[in-house]
Order: sequence, then C-alpha cells, then structure tokens
Amino acid sequence: MFGRRRGMESVGTAGSSSPSTSATLTLPPTARLLSCRVLDTVHRPVRQATFEVTDPIGRRIVSGETDPYGGFAVAVPEGEYRLSVTAEGYAPFHGVTIVGDPGQPGTAEIILDTVEPPLLPQPGHWELDPTHSSIGFTARHIGLARIRGRFTTFAGAVRIAERMEDSSMHVIIDAASIDTGLRLRDDHLRSGDFLDAVRHPTVEFYSERFIHRSGSGWAVAGALTLHGVSRSVTLDTQYLGLGTGMEGELRAACRATTELHREDFTLNWQSMLAHGIAAIGSSVEVTLDVQAVRKA
Repeated sequence: MFGRRRGMESVGTAGSSSPSTSATLTLPPTARLLSCRVLDTVHRPVRQATFEVTDPIGRRIVSGETDPYGGFAVAVPEGEYRLSVTAEGYAPFHGVTIVGDPGQPGTAEIILDTVEPPLLPQPGHWELDPTHSSIGFTARHIGLARIRGRFTTFAGAVRIAERMEDSSMHVIIDAASIDTGLRLRDDHLRSGDFLDAVRHPTVEFYSERFIHRSGSGWAVAGALTLHGVSRSVTLDTQYLGLGTGMEGELRAACRATTELHREDFTLNWQSMLAHGIAAIGSSVEVTLDVQAVRKA
C-alpha cells in the first residue's frame, strides 16, 4: 500500500474491481484495477492532476490526468508499482502500491499539500540576461528525427507593474543568429525561403497581457513578428521565483513554451522541398529559459 507521510493519506489500492465498476468495465483475466482519488487537504477533488504509474525499475506503465472528481482508474497486471502525482500549486506525491493484494481492497485517496507560489518580482524595470537565458526550438526533419536549435543573440526587457497582470515584455531576436549545428541548414534557414534575415533581420515579441492561471503558472499573450508577419502568440509560462546573483543582484527566472506553425508566417515549405533541403517541419516548439535582472 502507499506509505504514510506528511500531507498524504492512504486507505488502500484496488486489488480487484468493485461490483459497480465491473458492471461497466470488463477486465482481462490477468488484469487488476488500480483506482485512486486525488484530493486537497480539505478533501476537495484535484482536477487534471497528472499521474504516472511505473514499475520498480522506473519504466512507465501508464500515465494521464485525473477526472473532474479527482479520480483515475487503470488496468494493470498484478505486481508492485510506483505512483507519482503532480498538480499545479501542490507538493508532488510519490508512493508504492502492490496491485492484486486482497488485503488492500478499495480506492486509494491521495491527499496533496498545497504549496505557496514563489514571491513575484518587484515592480520596476527588468532586463533579460542573455548569458543566463536561452531561446531554443525543436522541430521534426521531414517528419522523422527531431532537430534542435537556438538563437544565440537576443535582448529583452520586462516592465513589472504594481499589478502583475498589467506588466509588459519586449524581446528582440537577431534572426541571423539561428544555430542548429549544421551550417548548410542554418544558411538555408536564414535565406528568403524561411527567416529572410536580410529583409527581416529581427524576430520580435511584445506583450502587454499577463494572465494568472494558477499557482506559479501564467499566460503571457502578445504579438510575434516573424518574416514580416505579426500573429498572436501565447507563452505558457512557469514562474520559478527570485534569486541573488554572484554580485548581489536580484534575479527572477521563468520558463515558457509555445508552438508556432510556419504557415501562419507565410513560410514557403514547397520552395524548401524544391531546393532538396527539408529544413524544418511545419510546426515548431519554442522554449525560453529566462533570467531577468532588476535595474535601478
């Protein structure tokens, strides 16, 4: 069964399906049902918590999210399993259970402790530190292997308002600084088929809309200008908190992701194929790891 620890309560694990479950779900002869409810400290369901079931050597067996009642049920063979549950604004849970043990009937309840979100940055002017920040991307090469790249030259500033939602951000990227580790591909990405870095030397993102989702999660909505075309883009942002640098400077950190589609920025895929260089897939996952330093 799940072990006990602060912030977690366990009342057992399903070794076999209950009558109410078996009426709607027929399990294979060798399968057993592992069912859990994830609750907060006042026993309210935690919706869309992420769970992962692994075997004793760490191989993932199944994963997913809790339902609107904080529950999940999965069919697995008898045996010992590790269960991890994470949710925004809560301390993660890690436990062990033996599925199929007749002495452990019923549905387990996992109680998650809430955690306080990190302190927000102080109002004022903050500048991105390029030496401790990165702007990277991942795409598929003609739908096969993933290629990873980054922009090596960029600058940015964040104005933190008294009310965080009223803050703004402006980032400027040198388009010619794209680097995927292959010179031929990088030269093509800088060409008129893709970034057209001569005519459009910068990629820019500007936002005046910070939206609090929950805990340390934020959405930063703004306009991205790439290849001379502007489109609305939202950065899914995880605020990581404050720290002090080696020279005593105050720093704030965050990690943000978004997905871009080339057709939104009139990038010519057919032209790429005609040149015989499938440089990059139709969608691109962008990841920003950012540290910003507060300026006087």
